[in-house]
Amino acid sequence: MKNRTPVIIVGGLILLALLGIFATFTNNPSAFLQNILVIALVGLVIFFLVRRFSNSSPQKKEQRAFLKAAKKSKKRLQHKGKDSVIKSSSLGTLSSLKKSNRIKKKSPAHLTVIDGKKGKKKNRASL
Repeated sequence: MKNRTPVIIVGGLILLALLGIFATFTNNPSAFLQNILVIALVGLVIFFLVRRFSNSSPQKKEQRAFLKAAKKSKKRLQHKGKDSVIKSSSLGTLSSLKKSNRIKKKSPAHLTVIDGKKGKKKNRASL
């Protein structure tokens, strides 16, 4: 058999808590409701503070990733600008500059068309 002492202990604690809540409610209902209200307010404040300062929200992660990508892009553009100034000053002639700036064309994709049943019309009534 399994050891069920933790289940019995937890069940006993829950029963005692329910008994205490019922006794407090029957003795002084206004104090009971006031205590419940204070507990709820403290719980809401803690919830909003944790949610506000938590780093696990997806929107903050996306924002952080966007800012990181923007910084990388800015650095890359700054390096490209410096490299183009260095390249243009190091290259002597205009013709060699034009040759280096030419974009290589990609070879066309070799796609084939598969002929289907072009002569046969669809029977739209069966749809």
